[in-house]
Amino acid sequence: MGSGGSRGGGGLTTIGVDLGGTKIQAAGVDDGGVGAQRKRPTPDGGPEAVAGAIAALVEELGGADRLGVGTPGQVAGDRGVVVGSPNLAGWERPVPLGDLLRAGTGLERVAVGNDVNVATLAEQVAGAGRGHPDLLCVFLGTGVGGGLVLDGTLRTGARGLTGEIGHTTVHPGGRRCGCGLDGHTEAYAGRVAMEAEARRRHAAGEPTALVELAGDRKMKSGVFAKALAAADPVATSLLDEAVEAVSVAVASAVMLLDLDLVVLGGGVAEKLGPAFVDRIADAVRDRLFAGSSLEVVPAALGDHAGVVGAALLADTTG
Repeated sequence: MGSGGSRGGGGLTTIGVDLGGTKIQAAGVDDGGVGAQRKRPTPDGGPEAVAGAIAALVEELGGADRLGVGTPGQVAGDRGVVVGSPNLAGWERPVPLGDLLRAGTGLERVAVGNDVNVATLAEQVAGAGRGHPDLLCVFLGTGVGGGLVLDGTLRTGARGLTGEIGHTTVHPGGRRCGCGLDGHTEAYAGRVAMEAEARRRHAAGEPTALVELAGDRKMKSGVFAKALAAADPVATSLLDEAVEAVSVAVASAVMLLDLDLVVLGGGVAEKLGPAFVDRIADAVRDRLFAGSSLEVVPAALGDHAGVVGAALLADTTG
């Protein structure tokens, strides 16, 4: 795609949008390739302000024929109603995001999907899962998300919950998850949960470089990487627990669905690098039958997965 969303000699154009809690990223996407891009902070004025910001980004990119958006939360129905997106201010009730965007952009061809699902679609079509009809993507970041492709089709389920590996139980009666239930993968491998546990241990008297490095700021993935490199005992312990939790959840999914490929992405996995992915891969294989042909590989698209997947969604369903 040419810059500014040009129509490349009359063909249809697609813009993909990755809507996050802190920023909105938009890009023109053509055959999985990312063209012109724009970013702006996510407004805190509620759904209408967010829809307005997305419409402005579409205009900055020169317009489009189709628009795809990946958003936190569950997405219900073909019109793109978003439910349960606590990281976005004012989104406590169901938000008709698709219709807001149709009104704001003048486009009828608007598709809205869960952000992890669209990133999974991107990895399957244009990333680390290219050519694999069956795969599980697991994203380790603020929380733990997942997406599932079977027979070449992204599966979402009747309630949009397919692939929610972060909310599978790995330690019955264990640490409380942010969702309110106990022992979930996310309670051990999500960055927010690991930070909470690090601060709890520090308050109980365990010194840790994690708190020294982060201070009162968020304990970003880079903080965990630095503390782990310095052999900080608390960081080492927390990441050992994360590897165990993710490997238990992934091994269970692999056995249930007979998968041969798992893609690991997200901010935590990217910052900790291939060695961390390899640790999870080894721990998963230890929980499978001998001779398993499972591959566990890093995600390939990084920050572009969201916009590429959203555009692909628009191309196929918008």
